[in-house]
Amino acid sequence: MTLQEKVGQLNQKLYGWQVYRKNGDQYELTENFKQHVQKFQGIGALYGLFRADPWSSINFENGIPLEDALHVTNMIQEYLREHTRLGTPVLFSEECPHGHQALDSTVFPTHLGSGATWNSDLQKKVSKYIASELMERGVHLGLVSTLDIARDPRWGRTEECFSEDPYLAACMTEAVVKGMQGDNKESPNVIAVLKHFAAQGAAVGGHNAGPALIGERELREIYLPPMKAGVRSGALACMAAYNEIDGIPCHTNRKLLTDILREEWGFNGIVMADGTALDRLLLLTGDKELAAAYALNAGVDLSLWDDVYTHIEAAVRNGKIKESIVDKAVKRVLYGKFLLGLFSEVDDKPRSVSVNRSKGRTLNLEMARQSITLLKNEHNLLPLSKRNKTVAVIGPNADSVYNLLGDYTAPQRREAVVTIKQGINKIVEEDCEILYTKGCGIRSTDMSDFDRAKTIASKADMIVLALGGSSAREFGMEFEDNGAVLDYDQAEMDCGENIDVAKLNLGGVQKNLVQELAALNTPMIGVFIQGRPYSLKDIEAYLDAILIGWYPGQLGGQAIAEVLFGDVNPSGKLPVSIPYSADQLPVYYNAKNSGAKQDYYDEVGHAMYSFGYGLSYSSFQCKFSTKEHETISIHALTNGEYINVSVDVVNTGEYDGLAVVQLYIKDLEASVTQRTKELKAFQKVWIPVGESKNVKLQLGVEELSIWNIEMKQVVEPGTVMLMVGESSDQLDEKKLVIYQE
Repeated sequence: MTLQEKVGQLNQKLYGWQVYRKNGDQYELTENFKQHVQKFQGIGALYGLFRADPWSSINFENGIPLEDALHVTNMIQEYLREHTRLGTPVLFSEECPHGHQALDSTVFPTHLGSGATWNSDLQKKVSKYIASELMERGVHLGLVSTLDIARDPRWGRTEECFSEDPYLAACMTEAVVKGMQGDNKESPNVIAVLKHFAAQGAAVGGHNAGPALIGERELREIYLPPMKAGVRSGALACMAAYNEIDGIPCHTNRKLLTDILREEWGFNGIVMADGTALDRLLLLTGDKELAAAYALNAGVDLSLWDDVYTHIEAAVRNGKIKESIVDKAVKRVLYGKFLLGLFSEVDDKPRSVSVNRSKGRTLNLEMARQSITLLKNEHNLLPLSKRNKTVAVIGPNADSVYNLLGDYTAPQRREAVVTIKQGINKIVEEDCEILYTKGCGIRSTDMSDFDRAKTIASKADMIVLALGGSSAREFGMEFEDNGAVLDYDQAEMDCGENIDVAKLNLGGVQKNLVQELAALNTPMIGVFIQGRPYSLKDIEAYLDAILIGWYPGQLGGQAIAEVLFGDVNPSGKLPVSIPYSADQLPVYYNAKNSGAKQDYYDEVGHAMYSFGYGLSYSSFQCKFSTKEHETISIHALTNGEYINVSVDVVNTGEYDGLAVVQLYIKDLEASVTQRTKELKAFQKVWIPVGESKNVKLQLGVEELSIWNIEMKQVVEPGTVMLMVGESSDQLDEKKLVIYQE
């Protein structure tokens, strides 16, 4: 390959929606696309050919429908084959944080909701289905958020995180990789591009892309485990994060992208830049060629929309980059194309992919059902009777299509989404009357609908009040060059990329609506649609029951209705702690056990609802099968043996249900400060009424090792407290002794 051709393979400069024009049912390639192909004699990857949303301005009128998708992808590949010397195919990359962001794709719950399921097996099935929808359109790379840890809920992208806990996030990341790529590492279905690497969730003040002021120990203990699990599962790509770590931008961090990722963990895949992130390096260098050198030397292989990597050839000519470094990156990109079979003959025949959309709906509904988290159920108000005479359904999220879906969502056909109001209408008996009004907006201060809300609530036997937030982008908004929202002053959007907040209170006049309806003394259930934990301190007392629905996806309204009326027993557990207020932050459960005072002079220090918490309509007793101490030697652990922890779980309630058995540890004798507790194993099990299950959980060297004072991962001798239960604050205890032979 010539240097020019090599540089072409490292570029993902174009926005996919800018490379074609649609005239009726005909498509043609733009001059912009043709000129880029001519300049670099090829393209490494093309982002967002099928992306549809307000930023791309693509909708059902001007976007590529499913039936035309393979025609367009093959048209692009054919042009490259015929108009470049080598005819190297392009990688098509697409966003799929909770389903492919394309027209008529399935929108699953956002990852914070998926994390609430505590069900990695279900996540694997969902990810496998998402991969089938990508393959159906000819897509090769699926960009999926799995690596960010939700340590500060003020951050607008909290909804994209699986959890505040690294172990839970790592398990879900492993499920995503195995689901999307498949079991054959030498022939993946699609390549999952895991993002963002690393520590983006540690941004100071919850500011999007802000600096992470953490040291290597915090990085390794909290923020690296998901990617390490991804590599262990066969991950073939990741995306570098916008943030810096201790002064070094991730896109120039050789220790992170090469020393740890490649040399320590054995990763041999592609590292992709985040959108225009390489251009941000000009804040350091003031020079595009030098910025390209920084990133390539660190280990960034593939660009995304930036100008910097278009200057690689000049940087080589000017002695700023060694061509051997370029060759390494090109080989990794070409290897990815080889694994995907792109060097076999390309033709107009559809790929051999069969997508069962009925199965997709079933998986979508099950993920939504298992994500719903019950926090309060005063006097066992729930489940409701379907024979209530009148139910008032009120609130800004009661009948809103897009508020259920989260950020990175394509335009929807109305019939594809079931709202909460629709779900309730469908499930209740025919003689049950449903009364509805919006009541108020998400952020609006308009209270003009309060009187109607109180009128219909006064006629009802029960009030279902759908509150919370929205990550729904709106057409007409302004965006940054990387797609982040730029102006949102007049919108209802209060979460999502670039929507960071200083407070965690409900927006607008939602609190006022709760208080005024509570004065009617009608039983009231709060259903919260949200992408981050809200402060419930000022409204919790007014609500008889509280359900967290997260952003539950297209079928979220049906799932919520099924839980409300008892067709489904809720089994969600909090993947993040819910604070009393933003003033307490941070309140994550696994803080360092340093002896510091927890409470403030003017506020408690603990969370209102802790990580792992979640009620059921049943009740479960979770105990160790025996109270005898466990013992194992360091030699046995380092040679691959495990401690098998036996736990007995009994359903003592009146409903069959899913129990989530959670195993935590606390190292009582260590050379460096440890955490108050750490999740190290979990299992979700179905237990009928009156029955018990014996659950076996394993602890091995990875779970029992620490990063010692020399920053080496080792198992130290000493006593470890084992704790098991159905949440992080209701635990049975016994000890494990690790001894040196």
